[in-house]
Amino acid sequence: MSNKTTIIVSWSLRIIAAIILLNTLFFKFSAHPESVALFTKLGVEPWGRIATGVIELITAILLILPATKAFGALSAAGVMLGAIASHIFVVGIESNNDGGQLFYMALLVLICSLIVLWMHRSELFIFLQKIQRK
Repeated sequence: MSNKTTIIVSWSLRIIAAIILLNTLFFKFSAHPESVALFTKLGVEPWGRIATGVIELITAILLILPATKAFGALSAAGVMLGAIASHIFVVGIESNNDGGQLFYMALLVLICSLIVLWMHRSELFIFLQKIQRK
């Protein structure tokens, strides 16, 4: 892949993931009934809903900022693995008759973040090497 193509693919995937993450914040922070019902089913309402929203907001910012994109991708992958596991083991693929929309959006964010993480994995290794030297 050429450098220009890599940049375009990286930005596209990061923007898709960040938009999805940011789109769900209104529901979490406004205590939307569907969000409250989901987190109640998980047994972590309200603190889990609010904490997840804060983490997703920070993750979206990290994804968009060029210097922190790899960390944003790592965070997004972790958060989405948790969301997917919650859907599979507790909530169900379909939540509140959404046709699985939340589950499939979590899968899309996971896929985008894993690709971005792979594309920029050297940035994580450089950071770890710098920490190790100190």
